[in-house]
Amino acid sequence: MAADGEAHGSRVGAGWWAPAAVLALTVVQLGVGTFASSLQQFEGKAFGARLVAYPVMMLVVPAAWWLAHRGRDVRVLWGAFALVMAPFLIDVTGNTLDLYDSVVWWDDANHFVNWALLCAGLGLLLLQGIRVRWARVLLVTGLGAVLAIGWELGEWYTFIRHGTELDTAYQDTLGDEALGTLGALVAGLALRRPRGADGG
Repeated sequence: MAADGEAHGSRVGAGWWAPAAVLALTVVQLGVGTFASSLQQFEGKAFGARLVAYPVMMLVVPAAWWLAHRGRDVRVLWGAFALVMAPFLIDVTGNTLDLYDSVVWWDDANHFVNWALLCAGLGLLLLQGIRVRWARVLLVTGLGAVLAIGWELGEWYTFIRHGTELDTAYQDTLGDEALGTLGALVAGLALRRPRGADGG
């Protein structure tokens, strides 16, 4: 029995530092942005709300995974959790370094790359029982598209509807949703082949 417990512990313990580091770096920067909101790169970016919302959203997937696998001897995919959390760190770092205002293509690159990372992490967690390649690609891409729509709705409600970007919001939203979906498609294509099998 002890041997089983040791095996279970070794499967759960390795690699925890990666998502923990991503979470910690994100929270630190969110704290700086919240309490130094007078700085130009943080002004009007709702960092007080993000200080609460981002850590919660970053922990939703690990918490849901833990609840679904509680009491089972399974390997924890810490790398997948880190991928899911990474877009939040990249977004906050972009604000901290004022890249959204100083680099023209930063926002567009963020939506593409961040959705590729997010959907790759989610795909690693969700695709384990799916063997058909086209179904794997479709699931990841569709999930990414839904999340892109949800994110844009959240942005609109949080700071666009009463902000200065309302005139250009429609075009920007369409572009962001398209780039997010394209990033999700890239993640789906990267995960199309099941591990150790042809996938059919």
